[in-house]
Amino acid sequence: MRRGCIAIGKMKCDNCNRTIDYGERYLIIDGQGDERQRLCLGCCESQGYVSYGTDKGRQVVTFLPKE
Repeated sequence: MRRGCIAIGKMKCDNCNRTIDYGERYLIIDGQGDERQRLCLGCCESQGYVSYGTDKGRQVVTFLPKE
């Protein structure tokens, strides 16, 4: 299961170890059992988890799969 989140504190990306600061968007991917992977927006873009669209005339970023 994938969940898009907004950081409420400093944390690290599990892929590139970059610090995700307060207010930044990131993705949590749940694995087997209690395994969770946190990915920054840059890693999500490189792995194809991000899609772009428009809403009310503005470009938005979403972690939902394209239909």
